[in-house]
Amino acid sequence: MSLVVPALLSPSRKELGEALALVADLPEVARIQIDVVDGRFASPATWPYTAPHELAGMRAAGAMLPMLHRIEYEIDLMCLDAAEAAGAWLTLGASRLVFHAESVPQVGAFLAAMQKRYAGGVRSCALAAFGIALNVESDLALIEPYLDRVEFVQFMGIARIGRQGQPFDPRVVERVRRFHAQYPDLPVQVDGGVSAETAPALVAAGVSNVVVGSAILRAADPRAVFARLEATEDPYGVSHASIEKI
Repeated sequence: MSLVVPALLSPSRKELGEALALVADLPEVARIQIDVVDGRFASPATWPYTAPHELAGMRAAGAMLPMLHRIEYEIDLMCLDAAEAAGAWLTLGASRLVFHAESVPQVGAFLAAMQKRYAGGVRSCALAAFGIALNVESDLALIEPYLDRVEFVQFMGIARIGRQGQPFDPRVVERVRRFHAQYPDLPVQVDGGVSAETAPALVAAGVSNVVVGSAILRAADPRAVFARLEATEDPYGVSHASIEKI
């Protein structure tokens, strides 16, 4: 399993397409996260909130996300209408959805609504795998009662979400370490501020995946950066690739 999940945050459909083409061209990429920001829960707004008619047009035309035969798409729903947005992305071929605990008034009620809408229960939903994201400042108690209803947890590694290139918040390392010790069987990923410099501590803390945006997309050689991140070693000298083989 790949450690690195490239993250795309684009203000327009054109720019999203260009970013998709860039990362999808990397043969090692198995999953791509598309960040969806509504401009209310987080800002600034990204596509499709900048041009909602375009997404509606794609759905009407039966369009699908590219290269579904080898790439799994994860949609990070940084929006207040996550339930509605989820349905739109599922029709385009997305298979993993991340919603933010702070974006819904009642996490339990939201999960129940998703279970009813998508049938089979959240954990066994045939349409998608569900993850729950938590901000750096938020208390873990916000999501702990509902961990049996999700497939993974995403900790945000930056204080201000919805923007790429933000500084890494080192507090997330200890949050991951404690969470992984308490819930060792639940996959954990970190999104925000991840780079070749910050990834080793996260791997040592127990992350399953690192979600990486600007460190790859803004690099002069994205392929080299991806490869370097994929070969991340923790401070004890054990690489993620080696861990996967154990």
